[in-house]
Amino acid sequence: MKFEEQKIKGVFLIQAEPFMDERGVFRRHFCQREFLRHGIDTRVAQANVSENIHKHTLRGFHFQLAPHGEGKTISCLAGSFYDIVVDLRPYSPTFLQWISLTIRAKDRTSLHVPAGCANAFLTLEDNMLAQYYVSDYYHKESEQGIRYNDPLFHFEWPYEPAHISAKDASFPNFDPKILNFK
Repeated sequence: MKFEEQKIKGVFLIQAEPFMDERGVFRRHFCQREFLRHGIDTRVAQANVSENIHKHTLRGFHFQLAPHGEGKTISCLAGSFYDIVVDLRPYSPTFLQWISLTIRAKDRTSLHVPAGCANAFLTLEDNMLAQYYVSDYYHKESEQGIRYNDPLFHFEWPYEPAHISAKDASFPNFDPKILNFK
């Protein structure tokens, strides 16, 4: 596995090193030793699957406040998505900065988003399937979100979202007073 740290500390693009033969492909999807070597929390409290029927479906921005902050390792198992990660850690040198990446099943890559960052994705194909390993349990009282078009950030989406939940569409503009990350 190859780990490529992004501009935001703790955000990694993880590339598999597949073994291929006449039977098909085999690859490691998770290795505790290699994740730890890169400073990634390896606790897996939940594994979630996001099934998305339509292209241009937007999910996010989601995050949980401390002490229930959650790191996420997201993999695309079918199709592709465009993901934006925004750093919401007040102590971070990249506080309020964001990056974007396209994650494709055919590339066999994963994206690690550390606790204290929020992420959202926009599906680029119909029938996109994503899997998340999450480091903490869902905690409703700690759940927060940011509107996908918050003017503070000037997020750049490759397409206008065509499908978005009422909940995600109604997230407020970001207010730094809500943060209590440690």
